[in-house]
Amino acid sequence: MTITPHLNERIAALVSENYVFPEVAEAIVAGLADVDTGSVDTDPVETAARLTERLQAVNQDRHLRARYRQYGALSRPDDWERHYAAEAVRNAGGISRVERLAENTGLLAIAPYTSPVHMAERYVVAAFELLAGVDRLIIDLRAGRGGVPETVAFICGYLLGDEPVHLQDLVARDGSVRQFWTNPAAGRLPLSVPICVLTSANTFSGCEELAYNLQVHGRATVIGERTGGGAHPCEIFEVTDTLELTVPIARSVNTVTGTNWEQVGVIPDVECQAEAALEHALNSLGTPKVQA
Repeated sequence: MTITPHLNERIAALVSENYVFPEVAEAIVAGLADVDTGSVDTDPVETAARLTERLQAVNQDRHLRARYRQYGALSRPDDWERHYAAEAVRNAGGISRVERLAENTGLLAIAPYTSPVHMAERYVVAAFELLAGVDRLIIDLRAGRGGVPETVAFICGYLLGDEPVHLQDLVARDGSVRQFWTNPAAGRLPLSVPICVLTSANTFSGCEELAYNLQVHGRATVIGERTGGGAHPCEIFEVTDTLELTVPIARSVNTVTGTNWEQVGVIPDVECQAEAALEHALNSLGTPKVQA
């Protein structure tokens, strides 16, 4: 086993100084000193995997991880802005499918994750313009792996009625709080429109928040599998030229439950295999089956 002290120390310092729970950070850091990082230059993928396994060993926080970037870590704000802008165009801000099914049923699929709100807004607006007037809505999050709370709140502005709704607070390790509210959108769906949300074990992070918000506000029936259980917003740090560290820096506090979905996941109202969730939703809404 070969240890690269400066690398281990750099990662330990980032966790110690930034992880949302300082007392847990101490335990995580204690387990990093003997991690084999000697192959970081020759086998960075395996090194990142070893680090991630050890980082998550204490409390299984799946947002706490090391990641290899083949073409270089993104170290400057301008790098990230260009990265997210390109992905927003490629992924349509996270709006992967919009369709009107039989019986005036709308289908909105979000994957792989929502883009930052200023990049996702035009795609979300376009999606709900196409969904205007539907009698029922299915939101498919089965391939949704994440997103940002600002964009989740923006989407919820189309779904949670005519008045602003306080969705959650993000509480940083120093106790500072950011509130997230809906802004009721001009093209919002009436509260009389029933909603089903489809989930899988791969549904994670920001997409979990969307499902959780709609479920706890009594706005949607969640159908499918229990989700992955990642509720902590993160910051990304450059460790080497090609290695990044993602560190959770805050915790979500939902205004209805006073807690979040970390480790627990979003528990479906109707549990079934993810592959069968659309059919279950269509049946529950009284809609003929269509191809998934």
